[in-house]
Amino acid sequence: MAKPAAMKATTKTTRKLTRAQLIDELNKDLAKEYAALIQYVQHASVITGPQYDAISAELTVHSNEEHQHAITLSDQIDFLGGVPDVNVADIHVSADSKVMLEQDLEGELDAIARYRARIGQAEALQEYGLRRALEDILIIEEEHARDLQSALDL
Repeated sequence: MAKPAAMKATTKTTRKLTRAQLIDELNKDLAKEYAALIQYVQHASVITGPQYDAISAELTVHSNEEHQHAITLSDQIDFLGGVPDVNVADIHVSADSKVMLEQDLEGELDAIARYRARIGQAEALQEYGLRRALEDILIIEEEHARDLQSALDL
């Protein structure tokens, strides 16, 4: 019997990496956290429409939490012997409020998938402190996704 697609993806993404490869992946995650922080700040400022009043304030909270994720990742990269990058991933903007929230949700779903994989990779390298830090980030990213899904009536 074939494995479901979700199981195949999990198996593929939890392949064992070297410490250097893990640091590279964490730096990619860091670039995406920087981008998420900036994107949330911009979206919180320009989102319009009475139906988005509550989520506007929540986007500011999200931006602060993304900042904390960046600090956590930077500390973990340093602890592993790497140097935290200052690269910023692509930032998505739109003039349409709904599209902004869809962009934010897409980013959160991507983060959830990445951190699930990263947790397995940390476990494989017996980096239990890193695993725990990533689990804490994952919990917040999942909360962000729920907030955005609620705002989008999904």
